[in-house]
Amino acid sequence: MTHATRTDGPRGGLTATPTYLVMLGAPGAGKGTQSLRLAERLELLPVSTGDLFRAALREGTPLATEVRKYVEKGVLVPDPVTLRVVEERLRQPDALRGVVLDGFPRTRVQAEALDGQLTRLGARVAAALYIEVDTPELVRRLSGRRVCTGPAQHVYHLDSRPPRVADVCDIDGSTLEQRPDDRAETIQARLARQLPPMYEVVDHYANAGVLHAVAGDRPVDDVTAELLRLADRATGRS
Repeated sequence: MTHATRTDGPRGGLTATPTYLVMLGAPGAGKGTQSLRLAERLELLPVSTGDLFRAALREGTPLATEVRKYVEKGVLVPDPVTLRVVEERLRQPDALRGVVLDGFPRTRVQAEALDGQLTRLGARVAAALYIEVDTPELVRRLSGRRVCTGPAQHVYHLDSRPPRVADVCDIDGSTLEQRPDDRAETIQARLARQLPPMYEVVDHYANAGVLHAVAGDRPVDDVTAELLRLADRATGRS
């Protein structure tokens, strides 16, 4: 058995073996929000590679120095370095209960390497939770950001945080603008690059029998409830 067994508390106490969940979804699908929600409800550690890289930039270790070389150039951190960062994090004491991984693995190579890392820890991925959202909806969500042109650059979103007056910052009255990276054509090009590797990861976990897909075009609370139900079932909590 590789999932956690809890014995007390609302969702139990310490685990005999850790639970590893992988959150999958395209940019804009909401996996970051859902990862944090699941981690809190399941008493697991949320682990985001973006957060790990930012933390590495503040540290002076040899591994942090290696990460910094790529981040400061604005290029992707290569797989071998990313894998070392993730494995180091998984071995830290606060990860011993288990983790929810967000933003990793991004490729089939990373997914296979994660399998090897977890095997060395005597565990495996209990569930890969995939939030499905159609590409047109992803583009709509990602293109909704507007940024204040004033010095503070306050951020809004046409759906989740709209300004009180269209195209005007609530705080300083400056005009709101859509940045080039948030334009539909730019987003579509970015998704065309990012989605194929993600689909390979989805296929990897489907072949392993641990993939669970949910429709992400629903209210956030409904998506959370279904993800929790699937996670509970996959880890033997329900």
